[in-house]
Amino acid sequence: MISITTQKDKKIYFASDQHLGAPTHSESLVREKRFVKWLDEVKTDAEAIFLLGDLFDFWFEYKTVVPKGFVRTLGKLAEIKDSGIPIYFFVGNHDLWMRSYFEKELDIPVYYSPQEFCINNKTFLIGHGDGLGPGDKGYKRMKKVFTFPLFKWLFRWLHPDLGVSLGQYMSVKNKMISGDEDAKFLGEDEEWLVQYCKKKLETKHYDYFVFGHRHLPLDIQLKEDSKYINLGDWIKYFTYAVFEDDKLNLKENIVK
Repeated sequence: MISITTQKDKKIYFASDQHLGAPTHSESLVREKRFVKWLDEVKTDAEAIFLLGDLFDFWFEYKTVVPKGFVRTLGKLAEIKDSGIPIYFFVGNHDLWMRSYFEKELDIPVYYSPQEFCINNKTFLIGHGDGLGPGDKGYKRMKKVFTFPLFKWLFRWLHPDLGVSLGQYMSVKNKMISGDEDAKFLGEDEEWLVQYCKKKLETKHYDYFVFGHRHLPLDIQLKEDSKYINLGDWIKYFTYAVFEDDKLNLKENIVK
């Protein structure tokens, strides 16, 4: 478990599901500039920044090639990390094909499953959220295929111009960025991430569960001393979470 203690007047920031690159370059660029502006603002008082996946709508790392674009975001992350502010990145179902680029180029650790953190003596379980709990069956099937070693090996033999174009097309075509069904609140009893959190609480206490993936800003009290936060997205809601004064709350970025 990684422990973090915030200094006076410092905060921990959480964001996810920017889906940069979709649905078009021009539309994505507007959102990317807004996200980079937000990063510029939060770096002034950030103790650490957590990015919980689907930063890109599609990402595949070949041995010596990464997808073209996103220089504003990558440059800003490098600047923030070089300034001494830790950044923690969790892969989502859209950028699960990460290899070592973030770690080698940006010195940002990359996590492929939920991880436990202790922040100011509060216990957190943090992850993207895909494939957890009793539901999310479509993503579970997709993840099994996309992470199968033979599939990755075969895809890597495609020329990057073809492979990246195909991946981007599939991502948008399948409405995995913000499908109508994914954007509906199912009710607390039916939300599969809520069920997952409650199941975890049966064996261990967590003060906070923080996930993305659902594209909905959710703040649900599981128990008197345990809360589930879903971060929403940077497509429709432009929401994020802040841990300050030992409390975690959702906020909205209102400056475009």
